[in-house]
Amino acid sequence: MKLAIIGTGMIVKEVLPVLKTIDGISLVALLATPRSITLAEELAKSYGLGQVTSDYDALLANSEVDTVYVAVPNHLHYAYAKKALLAHKHVICEKPFTLKASELEELAKLAKERNLILLEAITNQYLGNFTFIKENLQQLGQLKIVTCNYSQYSSRYDAFKAGEIAPAFDPKKGGGALRDLNIYNIHLVVGLFGPPKMVQYLANLEKGIDTSGLLLMDYEDFKVVCIASKDSSAEIRTTFQGNKGSLSILGPTNSLPQVCLTLNGQEPQLMDKNSPHHRMHDEFVAFERIIATRDVEKAQKALEHSQAVMAVLEEAVTSIT
Repeated sequence: MKLAIIGTGMIVKEVLPVLKTIDGISLVALLATPRSITLAEELAKSYGLGQVTSDYDALLANSEVDTVYVAVPNHLHYAYAKKALLAHKHVICEKPFTLKASELEELAKLAKERNLILLEAITNQYLGNFTFIKENLQQLGQLKIVTCNYSQYSSRYDAFKAGEIAPAFDPKKGGGALRDLNIYNIHLVVGLFGPPKMVQYLANLEKGIDTSGLLLMDYEDFKVVCIASKDSSAEIRTTFQGNKGSLSILGPTNSLPQVCLTLNGQEPQLMDKNSPHHRMHDEFVAFERIIATRDVEKAQKALEHSQAVMAVLEEAVTSIT
């Protein structure tokens, strides 16, 4: 994979040292806004990227680049991903994939027509603890209740209250608790159980944005509540409850740091099946293999999962408007 990175935000600074350690990934280019070009040049020097530019067309014209990683604010995902596909580049896009399901459908069609790989960077689907959970849920017997809580007081919330609207709190830019935090809960649940029968989102709205909310998903035989908050904090924990026991994730659903299995009448079993690497390592190892081997079947399965998540997001947004 000869990778170009779009953006210089927090996620890019976090992923660059991870990407540098993965065999098969060559860091080629970095796109920045004109005001962030100095930062981009510093990052490029540190991590060996040969091209730094604020001209997206120039980056896409670089024949050394075969894959683009889109890591810009949510509302820009669709446009940057589409332009990369039209330039015949594979695309890895940060979550949430797009703001509308129709936009993702269009991207999927473009990728298929051009025989390109299109993937969403969603960490939890590639972690060892996700696999453990999927393989051991049957130990809980008949599942009854799933609760996910990913609540953390945002460092930008006070400024938002004072009138300074960052992208993370801007409804026009895909901000809000649903797309920023609850998206991880949704990916986890849909990754384990597929699409729900019903979705409803009960949001706390401030200045037109959901600063926190409860997402309800009905799977007929069991019910799911996904909580996310940027305006308050709580213990970050997910619990699956069945008639033979429970399984808890102790920590956020983007990293699944520890799992605790407690069967009826038995002592809790605390475990961690994740690799020792950074939470973004395993997904990019998978992406590199998929692109290197042109594993269309694996890519399509991942894309179908992302489309199912996008359908939940869209139904959730519709339920509050």
